[in-house]
Amino acid sequence: MADPRDYYETLSVARDADEKAIKDAFRKLALKYHPDRNKSPDATERFREIAEAYAVLSDPEKRAEYDARGRAGVADFSTEDLFGGIDFGDILGGLRFDFGTAGPFDRFFRRRAAGARGENIEVALEVPLERIFKGGEETVHVARPVVCPACGGSGAKKGTKPRTCPKCGGAGQIVRSQRKQGVTLKQITACQDCGGHGVIVDSPCAECAGRGRITRNETHKVRIPIGVEDGATLRIAGHGLLAEKPGAPPGDLFVVIRAAEDSRFERRGSDLYRTETIDVVDAVLGAKIDVPLLDGQQTVDVPAGAQPDAVLRLDGKGLPPFGGGTRGDLYVRLRVHVPEQLSDRQRRLFERLKATNHSARKPIERAEG
Repeated sequence: MADPRDYYETLSVARDADEKAIKDAFRKLALKYHPDRNKSPDATERFREIAEAYAVLSDPEKRAEYDARGRAGVADFSTEDLFGGIDFGDILGGLRFDFGTAGPFDRFFRRRAAGARGENIEVALEVPLERIFKGGEETVHVARPVVCPACGGSGAKKGTKPRTCPKCGGAGQIVRSQRKQGVTLKQITACQDCGGHGVIVDSPCAECAGRGRITRNETHKVRIPIGVEDGATLRIAGHGLLAEKPGAPPGDLFVVIRAAEDSRFERRGSDLYRTETIDVVDAVLGAKIDVPLLDGQQTVDVPAGAQPDAVLRLDGKGLPPFGGGTRGDLYVRLRVHVPEQLSDRQRRLFERLKATNHSARKPIERAEG
């Protein structure tokens, strides 16, 4: 805790701010400065400072010590003491931000006991732009192993029990020691008789064939926050893989949000892009075109003399940003269609236009000569 800044100043809250005001201030600043969203060089340190301030001010006892004695009142708290009881993912709307396995925040945000819990599962969920625009629920389907309900995970037929492996004594591994030149070497291998499980099932459960686990198709409803960013991750606790150690909790299910492909728009952050094709005549003379929006449509004026690949911007017709704020824009690129085949009448009209253009240039050409 080397940063001398006042915690209240860090979160921009009054010293008498209530719990909700402190939580709202932290969430707003955390979403702004999180390194996954903010690429400035000092974003990580700024985020660390914000998280530390929230950890102290959100806890009544820590806050009282800080109010009474300043930094000295919380100087003896370890990082585990500060962050261990806070579910940052819940505060930030269920989003997971990954700092990497070696990152200092990894154990605080995930609170995962290394080697104890089951592995996590990660699935991608394609979300329509309309859902990102309005928010709401989407359905996730995932197949994962669960404890066999028929045998309770033992793998043994109902009314029977697994027996301890006589070869390894239930350890699941064989240890062989060998002493060479005064040094004892130990070789540890999985017990072949029990397959490393420590027990032998003589009468396997018919439901799971003695494995103790079955695969179950699960359906989950997840809340899609308004304006959620592409690649954001939602966590469903306890629905990952089972732990290897009996009794240990399973891992989590992480749902990675991907914006579904849309034939109308291309998403770039909060902005949307689309291409409109217009005729040559409309490009020359100008026209009105109807442009689809996520919440209806809008009539747009194409100015006379519009050039190919010209871009029209519709302010505030994109997506709302995650966490709130001004909507992005919709950019409409104009593609001018040149007809490949002309009717006789159309050809005569273009030839007359061509002749008119040539005659309009001749006086200029003679004057220049």
